[in-house]
Amino acid sequence: MEKNLVEYSCPSDVFMKVLKGKCKTTLLVLIKKEVNRFGEMKRALPTISERMLAKQLDELEADGILSRTVFAEVPPRVEYALTEYGETIYPIVKEIRKWGRIHQEKTLQNM
Repeated sequence: MEKNLVEYSCPSDVFMKVLKGKCKTTLLVLIKKEVNRFGEMKRALPTISERMLAKQLDELEADGILSRTVFAEVPPRVEYALTEYGETIYPIVKEIRKWGRIHQEKTLQNM
């Protein structure tokens, strides 16, 4: 976890700091559904660059949400998985995404 999280006085700000980023909640959903290799994720998210995808995965790993396993094979294979700690955030992510879809529909109806 990042040391600078101490500077947040509101726990929900810490939560938002961890999930802020391009497609992080979608990445968690994909990994939960066993889309756990870099290439698979890139194909599922065609609008994200490889550099940005790698950055988001690195950040989630640094925050203890994901684990990364490198297999000693040729060609090399890397798989990502939710950690036990990452599993605790998954139900919250599902609800946030659900609310986001509802809000998006409501907003579009009001246009």
